[in-house]
Amino acid sequence: MSVAPPFELPNVGPGPDPLSLSRLVTDNEFVLLLLQRDHHCGNCRKQVQVFADWYDEFRARNTEVVSIVPEPRERVQTWQEEYDLPYPLCADPETTAGSEYDQPVRFGPLGRFSDLLGRMPKAVLLDCRDGDPTIVYTHEGSSTWDRPELDEIYAAIDEHR
Repeated sequence: MSVAPPFELPNVGPGPDPLSLSRLVTDNEFVLLLLQRDHHCGNCRKQVQVFADWYDEFRARNTEVVSIVPEPRERVQTWQEEYDLPYPLCADPETTAGSEYDQPVRFGPLGRFSDLLGRMPKAVLLDCRDGDPTIVYTHEGSSTWDRPELDEIYAAIDEHR
């Protein structure tokens, strides 16, 4: 387990704007970060909707879901307008959080230049119960389709409770 890097990002979904990890820690036992590929990614759009449909299951486990999109606030805002997500939706235009959480990027310099080509999805579960968030689970996508199943994430939360 390693200490979770702090962040503060613009939030276009429910919750404070900007949203900081320190604020999330005070209100939740666990935080699930969904690091998305980019604004155009169809699999990312599907994932945020699925997690919205099952959001009550996360809240029952005192877990906050936070989706982080490596795009400017205006682009991320269109997701919120379209999907009305019940959890924070953060813009990370400089890919600060993605870099801090070691979001995988394929194709070397070309992948770093274009999120569409190189950035892969990643899910990170943080245990916040002692006030010092630690990373207790990660799922690094090896392709745009490689994302954790809901049951896998629920099991990780339940295992660390």
